Amino acid sequence: MHSTQSPVEQLLQHLQRSAFAYFQHETNPLNGLVLDKTAPSWPASIAATGLALASYPVAVERGLMAKDQAIERTLATLRFFRDSPQGTEPDSTGYRGFYYHFLDMKTGRRAWECELSTVDSAFLLAGMLTAAAYFADETADQHEIRTLANDLYLRADWQWAQTGGDTLCHGWKPESGFLKCRWQGYDEALLLYTLALGSPTHPLPASAYQAWCSTYEWKNCYDLDYLYAGPLFIHQLSHVWIDFRGIQDAFMRAKGIDYFENSRRATHVQQRYAIDNTLGFDGYCGHCWGITASDGPGPAVMTINGVERRFYDYEGRGAPYGIDDGTLAPWAVVASLPFAPEIVLPAIHHYMHTLELHDGHRYGFKATFNSTFHGEPGSTCGWISPWHFGLNLGPIVLMTENHRSGMVWDLMRGCRYIVDGLRRAGFEGGWLDPAGGGIVVPAPHA
Repeated sequence: MHSTQSPVEQLLQHLQRSAFAYFQHETNPLNGLVLDKTAPSWPASIAATGLALASYPVAVERGLMAKDQAIERTLATLRFFRDSPQGTEPDSTGYRGFYYHFLDMKTGRRAWECELSTVDSAFLLAGMLTAAAYFADETADQHEIRTLANDLYLRADWQWAQTGGDTLCHGWKPESGFLKCRWQGYDEALLLYTLALGSPTHPLPASAYQAWCSTYEWKNCYDLDYLYAGPLFIHQLSHVWIDFRGIQDAFMRAKGIDYFENSRRATHVQQRYAIDNTLGFDGYCGHCWGITASDGPGPAVMTINGVERRFYDYEGRGAPYGIDDGTLAPWAVVASLPFAPEIVLPAIHHYMHTLELHDGHRYGFKATFNSTFHGEPGSTCGWISPWHFGLNLGPIVLMTENHRSGMVWDLMRGCRYIVDGLRRAGFEGGWLDPAGGGIVVPAPHA
């Protein structure tokens, strides 16, 4: 099979196979929950579980998973969320159609007194809707997948999560109520608002999306004008599911670009920032870049070559503004593949073959590395994160596939909730227009 593939296709297949193995091996097959990261006694992440649900169809099409196994795993996941307790009890799985950020891998109950997370619930629901779009045959199992995914999406009470304000709240805790933070400023909530606006049962008003857009920051960096967000993942995660090429909301119409082009510019800004390397970190160059919210080697303060360096643990790293301690995330570079393959592919080659950061690790790329921080003796690139994260590996599988075939985008262009949400947000043009081929597949109960 692979002998007929080009070297680039073989490389991308290898990347997807390594990353998808995480979902094969770090999932509880009884409930479908996916481990957040490979640390001892760690809980599941609902976002990673959503990415897994979206990845199973890709794995089937790429020969990484049998279709009957994907159906079995998907049904186990959806049945778990249907049957798991929803309520105000502190050990529930969720409430009001949303779910706690972290769940116990075995019981599926809330872990760590964490928050009921609106955005992580959105990633989970988007994964469910991907499964519903892919498993379209008229078999009993596939019909059940579509019905459960539909019902679980319709259950989410987005109006409740607005909690009397204009924008959506980050989350809620049974002990203390709604969190103070709201989704404002350009971020990964682009998908969240689309799903919330598209709901037939508890939709947000269009004014909520307009309120969110009013908090945007338009900046010029390295002679590129773009809608700013520092961490690279923000420019990627909503694009896992939604094809923003050629469609525009009011903000982007005024700027003359779309969100896809915006992500392309953000990707180039990251590369130029690394080439500039004003802070003098080891390794940064045109083939070595990619700063995002991530794991890190700290907390620590060291004097290295006469310069005092402060290193951090998990932080919302970003470029060209924000925290930068020399920590880079190879996965975040891979996830920009659809936007800027001309600079991403050479960086992937550098990470894999020059720095040897991929092969030899169980699931391919570890989360992050830091060449400035002293790592293990003999390391070619300083400190390397000991962990793999589901939230990092899912975008490798999915954004690589969007680059190769557009598969996830094609599936979600037929999801009525995504289409309705985009239209209510004011998006027009491209595939959304009838002449552009925007075909909406009815929901199971429609």
